[in-house]
Amino acid sequence: MAVRWLLDMRPTAFYGTPSYALHLAEVAAGENVDPRDFGLRVMVFSGEPGAGIPATKRRIEEAFGAACIDSGSMAEMTPWMTNAECEFRRGMHLWQDIVYCEVCDPRTFEPVAFGGEGTPVYTHLERTSQPMIRLASGDLTRWVDDPCECGRTYPRLPRGIYGRLDDMCIIRGANIYPSAIEELLREIAGFGGEFQMVISRERAMDELVVRVEYSQDVARTTGTAPDTLDALKQRIAAHLRSAIGSGRSSGSRRPGRCPGRSSRPGGSWTTAAYMRKV
Repeated sequence: MAVRWLLDMRPTAFYGTPSYALHLAEVAAGENVDPRDFGLRVMVFSGEPGAGIPATKRRIEEAFGAACIDSGSMAEMTPWMTNAECEFRRGMHLWQDIVYCEVCDPRTFEPVAFGGEGTPVYTHLERTSQPMIRLASGDLTRWVDDPCECGRTYPRLPRGIYGRLDDMCIIRGANIYPSAIEELLREIAGFGGEFQMVISRERAMDELVVRVEYSQDVARTTGTAPDTLDALKQRIAAHLRSAIGSGRSSGSRRPGRCPGRSSRPGGSWTTAAYMRKV
């Protein structure tokens, strides 16, 4: 029904979550409709990290032929999202003259230096009804203050909001976030768009299994020869092992610790491509 409405109304702007936009593109393809025929020019997203993940942003823009704009803070920061990208899409600007945002250490809630990683803490500057003062979001981001081509001097979140502190799991001493796994998977040809992280423990060892959906193209080329699918599994596993070993998947320059969680001793992880995209 949404596909039909979009074709009838042909709006130029769209607001929603990245996962819904990707789902909408899949449904349109199933109806033999090119999402570019909707005529969208600007697509604004919040609620999930996807629009700040380069591979996801690229996939949305290629599917719809529209600019993908990342935005978001917290529902308590209404009347609108006070973190948003400009036309150059190099990360969300913080509109500090409306809602003051600090990126703080999640343990001490002291502001971290520019270039550092922490949790956004918000304070209303204009709202008179139910204002929020130093409201900790529990999200995870990194902020910078280097110049932007648009000329704005607000600090920026160059990768947007890419995780939550309570989403983090620690495998082999590395901080792993679902958004980082998504970023890696979307760079791999044959990835079908959906994945699941399953963490289990046997004795003192943690095991992370990443179950990955593979695309129709892989299913067609695999046929009765399982070596193509095995090669995809090995490629995904190699990407994830390399990222975890380098600390890339942690979202920071070095692994850290999440307050309130014990570090899990050791562990291993595997991947499994387990369903075909319909």
